[in-house]
Amino acid sequence: MASSVSNRKPVIGLTTYLEQAKSGVWDVQAAFLPKVYFDAVNKAGGIAVLLPPQAIDADSAETILDGLDGLIICGGKDVDPARYGQSPHPLTDEPRPDRDALEDALLTAAINRELPFLGICRGAQMLNVIRGGDLIQHLPEVVGDDRYQKGQGNFSHIPVKVEEDSLLATVLGNDAPVGAMYHHQAIGEVGEGLSVVATTEDGVIEALQLDDVPFGLAVQWHPEQTPEDIGLFKGLVEAAQTYAAAHPRTTQRSSS
Repeated sequence: MASSVSNRKPVIGLTTYLEQAKSGVWDVQAAFLPKVYFDAVNKAGGIAVLLPPQAIDADSAETILDGLDGLIICGGKDVDPARYGQSPHPLTDEPRPDRDALEDALLTAAINRELPFLGICRGAQMLNVIRGGDLIQHLPEVVGDDRYQKGQGNFSHIPVKVEEDSLLATVLGNDAPVGAMYHHQAIGEVGEGLSVVATTEDGVIEALQLDDVPFGLAVQWHPEQTPEDIGLFKGLVEAAQTYAAAHPRTTQRSSS
């Protein structure tokens, strides 16, 4: 059983947006995710499954993770500042409580069962918040300009320094990444159990590692925007493959 499971492609869940969307005659709320995210998962050898914002409890989160070998908390709107005890900055996005709640439940459950996970941009911020950390709500007030988010969908490309002997360094090899940046918020006080494993020259935290799980990484940059370098996705998929081999799923759920 374990050997056959280890040879199958791992299933990676990706959280999605819930926004107003137009398609033909329809103008409705819809869950969606830019194609570059699941293209990167596929290119890395995984199967992508999209997870829309929805009301779930802890048991439902466990049920969702039962069908996954890895999890990606994707980019998107700002985390609700109420979750880390702050009032919203004038430029902080309108809260998305449904998505916040879903990602909190999924990340918490993933950490508890040591399911491999990767946070991207908002995902890094969500990880820090659920571990008791907080966020800098408007980074230009700290660094003095908008270099990390130029706006209009234009990514900035900023070098980051990766800590030696970190999981991130192992995943990326010896290459110092130049991150595709699009964040006006950043990690503030670092949450419990998290290590800072990458920063920019001006000291902005760009990656976190959860130390007490086999694979728990989160980056502020957007690796899905650089398809020629999918090291982070390959690292997650390989960790998910190992997880799948160690946690084979039964072919039929037993009746209760």
